Amino acid sequence: MKDKFPLLILIVLLAQISLSAQNKYSLAQFGDESVRFIQQPAKWESNDWVKLCLAGGGTILSMIVDQPVRDQILKDRSYYKSFPIEAGRMWGEGYPTAIFAGAFGFHGIIANDPSTKKIAFEIIQTAIYAGAITTFLKVAIGRARPFTDRGSSTIRPISFFDDDFHSLPSGHVTLAFSLSTVLAKNTGSDLLKILAYIPAVLTAVSRVYQDNHWTSDVILGASIGYFVGDWVTRQHVDKESRIQTSSIFPLSVRITLF
Repeated sequence: MKDKFPLLILIVLLAQISLSAQNKYSLAQFGDESVRFIQQPAKWESNDWVKLCLAGGGTILSMIVDQPVRDQILKDRSYYKSFPIEAGRMWGEGYPTAIFAGAFGFHGIIANDPSTKKIAFEIIQTAIYAGAITTFLKVAIGRARPFTDRGSSTIRPISFFDDDFHSLPSGHVTLAFSLSTVLAKNTGSDLLKILAYIPAVLTAVSRVYQDNHWTSDVILGASIGYFVGDWVTRQHVDKESRIQTSSIFPLSVRITLF
């Protein structure tokens, strides 16, 4: 994760400078929504706490199978560099996120298309929020990666610089599900939604198969990427709905009166 976020930050700066000229999906909006994102836990409703419990509970329960799953996988390493495994690993790198954000942002600016500007904005926004959460947890928990052979229960809390103790959660999987969730939420096609998540699932499989993460690491990473992406996209859907409503009702009043 540490080598990806400078690139993402550069993208967000370049994208926001361009998009802010349109006075929509700007740096100011990013700041306002970031404050709202930080304040969210204080405003959570029951369904939000259920989501947190599901993510946390699923992660804890899956720790039971962490070592058995690793033991089974280590028996067959013949697919270590296979196309699906490598494709999954690459989807979790920062480059697909940068490419998709750049492509949608460029199209939005050239074509003056608000919908593609929105997608670019959401990809960057989700990656930064989810990445910040994941980085904090990695450092705070300090769980040993499986390839260190220290066992799934070994932790070294507040481990800033030793990447061998940055296993939980998986940064690749967080980024993969962040990107896939934004893409899926911006299409109305069920087929495209499924296709959007396939590479993210491959990322989760690859991180466990290549012995970089435990099963529970990828479950938590996927949960963070999905729920943050869902929150970001819902903010803009709700905002667009309010804008459309406010523009329609005054027109209706004028028609009634005159």
